[in-house]
Amino acid sequence: MVVLGAGPAGLVLGNLLLRSGIGCVILERATREHVQTRARAGFLAANTARVLARNGLDAGLRSRGREHSVCEFRTEDARFRLDYSRLGQGERHTVYPQQELVTDLLAQYLDAGGQILFEAEAVAVRDADGTRPWVEVRDADGRPSRWDARYVAGCDGRHGAARRSIPPGAVRRHHRNHGVSWLGVLAEAPPSLDAVGYALHPRGFAGHMARTPETTRYYLQCAPGTSPDAWPDDRIWDELTVRMRAADYGALRHGPIVQRAVVDLESDVLEPLRHGSLFLVGDAASLISPSAAKGANLAVLEAEILARALVDDLTKADPESLNRYSAQCLAYIWRAQEFSHWMIRLLHRAPGTDDEALFQDQLRRARIESLRTSRTHQDWFAENYVGV
Repeated sequence: MVVLGAGPAGLVLGNLLLRSGIGCVILERATREHVQTRARAGFLAANTARVLARNGLDAGLRSRGREHSVCEFRTEDARFRLDYSRLGQGERHTVYPQQELVTDLLAQYLDAGGQILFEAEAVAVRDADGTRPWVEVRDADGRPSRWDARYVAGCDGRHGAARRSIPPGAVRRHHRNHGVSWLGVLAEAPPSLDAVGYALHPRGFAGHMARTPETTRYYLQCAPGTSPDAWPDDRIWDELTVRMRAADYGALRHGPIVQRAVVDLESDVLEPLRHGSLFLVGDAASLISPSAAKGANLAVLEAEILARALVDDLTKADPESLNRYSAQCLAYIWRAQEFSHWMIRLLHRAPGTDDEALFQDQLRRARIESLRTSRTHQDWFAENYVGV
C-alpha cells in the first residue's frame, strides 16, 4: 500500500493499516520539520476525538487538548453566546493544533515500524485503472524512483499527484468559489475570549479562534486578490479592534503576528472518490471552506473508513466495504458542505448596495435573530457545528 501525503489523513490511515498487519509506505514531498510545524486547523469534532481514541491515537490529545463548547456572535444588533454542549447532541470540540496532532501521529507510525519518505515528491500515479498501480517519484535531488502497490491512497491535497493522475472525464468535479476571502493570522497572544468569536461588521467579518494558551488564530474578511503583505501588524490589530467591537465588549490581547495568509473560500468535491486502485482522502477528495472547521475532521473520518475497507479487502478478500467507500464518504462530505455554505451566508454581507444585496442582507439578519432566539434553530446549529 502506498499513501501519498503525511497530513492527518495519511498518518491516520498509515497507523491503522500497520496495526492490522498491512505494509505501507507514506510518501511526503515536504521535509519532516515542515510537516510537524505547518499550522493548520485546530478544532477537532467529538467524532474525530472518538476515532483517535478507539484506535489508540489520542495520547497527546488527551494530555494537551482543551475542550471547547461555546461560540459568541457579535452583530450590528446584539451579542449572544451559544453553549453548544447543552444543545443538539450535547457534544464539544477539542482544541488541539493540527501540527501537534501530526507530530503525535508521525511518532506513533514510526515507533510501530512504519516507513515514510520525506522530500519524496509523487509525480504521478500510473496504471491506476488496473490492479498493479505504481507511483512515479522524484527525490529532492531530482532522482527518479517508483513504488508499486496493490492500492494507492491519495492524501496529498487538491494539487497533489493523486488528483492530477485521474484521467479527464473519469470523475466529476463540483466546484464553487464563494467570492469571499479571509486574511488568516496567527498571533503570539493569549485568547481574548473564552469562546470562538464570530463578529459581523459593516466592514466585514472577523473571527477569533483560540489555539493554545499562548496563541490565537484570527480571521479578517478582505478583498479577493489581497496580498498578505498589505496587512502589517498595526493595521491587523486596528481592524480587529473595530470589527470585534472591542470598545463595547473588551480589549483584545495583542502580540506579534507570526503567520499571515489569504484564504479564498471555495468548495470543491470530486465524485466518485475512487479511480480503479486509487482512492482519494481528505483535501484530495474535497475542499471545504474554513467557515465551519470541517476539513481535518472529514480527513480523519475518511481515513478510518478507508482503512477498515482495505483491511476487509486485503485480509478477508471482501471488497464490499471498499466498493462503498466513495458513496459513504460523500454522504458526510455533502452534509458538511451544506453547513459550511450556510455559515458563509450567515457570516458575510452580500456585496454591493443594490436591491438584491439589501434583500440578502435582511435575510442574513433574520437568520442570525432566529439563531439567537429559537431553541430549535440552536439545536440544529449545535448538531451540525460539532458533528461531521
